[in-house]
Amino acid sequence: MADACIIDGKKFSAELQEDIKQRTNILKKEHKIIPGLATVLVGEDPASEVYIKNKEKRITEVGMVSYGKRLPKDISEKDLLAVIGTLNKNPDINGILVQLPLPHQIFEKNIIASINAHKDVDGFHPLNVGALSNGNEGLVPCTPRGCMILIDSVCRDLTSKTAVIVGRSNIVGKPLAQLLLRANCTVTVAHSHTKDLPDLCRSADILIAAAGQPEMIKGDWIKPKAIVIDVGINRKKTQNGTNRLVGDVDFEKALKVAEAITPVPGGVGPMTIACLLENTLIACCLQNGVKVPDA
Repeated sequence: MADACIIDGKKFSAELQEDIKQRTNILKKEHKIIPGLATVLVGEDPASEVYIKNKEKRITEVGMVSYGKRLPKDISEKDLLAVIGTLNKNPDINGILVQLPLPHQIFEKNIIASINAHKDVDGFHPLNVGALSNGNEGLVPCTPRGCMILIDSVCRDLTSKTAVIVGRSNIVGKPLAQLLLRANCTVTVAHSHTKDLPDLCRSADILIAAAGQPEMIKGDWIKPKAIVIDVGINRKKTQNGTNRLVGDVDFEKALKVAEAITPVPGGVGPMTIACLLENTLIACCLQNGVKVPDA
């Protein structure tokens, strides 16, 4: 049996970013509008710094304006809410992204709910969550949207397919279930209390691993010819003491069984940022009452 097709997230991300760049240029020329995205980082977490800098770099590469906000880790929730309020009122800012996690003194749900739903490019605001659940238009969370693009690259019609999502987070698992339901899949969301998880995974035509546990999905948990989307990003020590990035799936074993699989790194991760840019473009057009340009 041949190895699975490796779904190249970097390639699809680059294609989407080029498409967004072209549409942003059209928006500038035809309507004199430049999308703006504010990134808010609280504290000095090294991993969060890397994520934010990468996002800000991509923003400028596609011709948008980046508004970076760096705030002290001991900022109060009240003061952070005031910062969000100012960004909400700024007409030049079309999207607001608050990097998670936040320090312990801040209740994340309050911050998410304070962002103008029309500027919520993460898709986490209760109004956008409700819109997704009800099948209405809204800003869709970036990682689930990226997963759907990658799945679509190997299977255009998901009607009647069985999908299993391992992980029920508000960021990935739950919104991705809604998107798969829209695509006429039969969806099961598994979690830490799920019984017989290996057998459940073996039933999946489409298996999404988003549990945050390094290499927990073994090769013999995967149905032959399944599509495997690995959302996990974990650091694992090698025998020589260095760290390497691995997903939630035992990639080498899964490669021998699956039809197609995303690698880690280079799979879902790049798509998340590309979809963030697309959400910013969509939000900008909605706020200015213009049609989203076709590339």
